[in-house]
Amino acid sequence: MSLQDLPADARPREKLLARGPGALSDVELLALLLRTGIRGKGVLQMAQELLQLKSKANDNDGFDGIAGLLHASADDLKRIKGLGPAKRAELVAVLELSRRALAQQLKERTVFATPDAVKHYLQLHLAAKAHEVFAVLFLDVQNRLLAMEELFRGTLTQTSVYPREVVLRALHHQASAVVLAHNHPSGTVQPSRADETLTQTLKTTLALIDVRVLDHVIVAPGEALSMAERGLL
Repeated sequence: MSLQDLPADARPREKLLARGPGALSDVELLALLLRTGIRGKGVLQMAQELLQLKSKANDNDGFDGIAGLLHASADDLKRIKGLGPAKRAELVAVLELSRRALAQQLKERTVFATPDAVKHYLQLHLAAKAHEVFAVLFLDVQNRLLAMEELFRGTLTQTSVYPREVVLRALHHQASAVVLAHNHPSGTVQPSRADETLTQTLKTTLALIDVRVLDHVIVAPGEALSMAERGLL
């Protein structure tokens, strides 16, 4: 069914203007962004397919609704028939705006005042990657975000993540604290023994230059785990 076939008060745009965005379902909000469908597939059906899209990186699990959709890559979006370059670009732009909004929030507020924002920010950056990435959030003395850098890629072990490089980047940013982060493409966020060993190694090394490790966050599509909250720091 196309939007034009709906009663005027049931169309997403009219409903939003009359009752506010909170009155719309996830499908309706996404349909409003997509605007049109294609022959044989209305925009509401296309929006529903997007919400059920599965990642190429982890085809066993879906994206878990609108929040999970933000982890979709441009290649993932190509799998929806009728979603052309313009619409894919708009969705990717929304993703980037979400990243930047969260980054601004973390730069203006103490990180631990918004722990969920930290997890969401890291998920948006790392969760959809098909390979492991080790990143560091560098924080100032008030635990506000100075910068985020992806420092290492590939299978992460104590020998493939170089503490010296992390120390050099912390000194470069004049950081007072860091939050470590990496993704698990397998979809599980449970820390391995290697994760725990690496965390302790970096914690000890950074302490030599008076930089605190506040947390190590492990992310996967739709999920994030704080090692600090689990008492593993």
